[in-house]
Amino acid sequence: MKSTKQNVLFVMFDQLRFDYLGCSGHPSIKTPNIDRLAKKGVRFTHAYAQSTICGASRMSFYTGRYVNSHGAAWNDFPLRVGEWTMGDHLRKAGMGCYLVGKTHMRVDAEGMARLGLAPESAIGARQAECGFDVVVREDGLVGQGPEGFYSDQQPYNEYLKSKGYGGENPWADFANAGEEDGVTASGWFMRHADKPANIAEQDSETPWLTREAIRFVRDAESPWCTHVSYIKPHWPYIVPAPYHDMYGSEDIMPVIRSEGERQEHAPALLGLHEKWRRGDVLARRGAQQGHPRLYGFDQPMRYRTRTHSRLSGEHRASREHRDRGNIRPR
Repeated sequence: MKSTKQNVLFVMFDQLRFDYLGCSGHPSIKTPNIDRLAKKGVRFTHAYAQSTICGASRMSFYTGRYVNSHGAAWNDFPLRVGEWTMGDHLRKAGMGCYLVGKTHMRVDAEGMARLGLAPESAIGARQAECGFDVVVREDGLVGQGPEGFYSDQQPYNEYLKSKGYGGENPWADFANAGEEDGVTASGWFMRHADKPANIAEQDSETPWLTREAIRFVRDAESPWCTHVSYIKPHWPYIVPAPYHDMYGSEDIMPVIRSEGERQEHAPALLGLHEKWRRGDVLARRGAQQGHPRLYGFDQPMRYRTRTHSRLSGEHRASREHRDRGNIRPR
């Protein structure tokens, strides 16, 4: 009997701002494929991430729980063994749950050892991979530090080597590097973000992950949920031509800054977009060349966090005492 369950393609981008999309009303940035999806579906314009930290936010996505519940409060904090994930729930309902790309998940190795869960067992593997059955796990950021980030998971580097990109870490030398005066310009440095990466566009991270996902879902046994999790636009901000210079500082919009604008979030965004559209684009381009200030308001922007505004008198006094030189900051 044919299953009545629908397949689910769960796509995630890393660090993609909600208001820098065509469907959100950005006046100059074009995102036609995402816009097409938005037109066919539902946009959650008042949804909030549970954390500003990548790993913690992802663990909330995968478990449906607050950060203080699942325990992975920061990058490289392990997801507590035994947490129910979307994979656990979906498999219980008769659906497979697969990963193609990034999770930023760290395994609770101590908890697994305490419970006698072998990483190579089916249960252990799912505990170690955030509840997913892994097709391709690629978290990016390879080769930084003495042992590298995620140095045990480098399928993308293996792909680059198979395509003829040389060296021990072609991700660092090609996908994450440009060229300046004949010398490699590493994408780790922001000053190189405007340079094209030393890699053919079809071999860069995003199309490679897309092909891996298409290859899997073509032959996957239904019903399935496939999590396609892209590394970009996460830092390092260097990409191949023609994408490296499609947009610039003139495409950056003014931020929402007043209390009233925060309270009426979506209307305020629309108002700012209107101000941005009415501005002189050519004048902005000239004014902003090499200058970090955002234009659109006639006075410098001021930032004030809620935490700062609620400092206790005792805390303020101690900080003022320190700032006068009586206490050396640690």
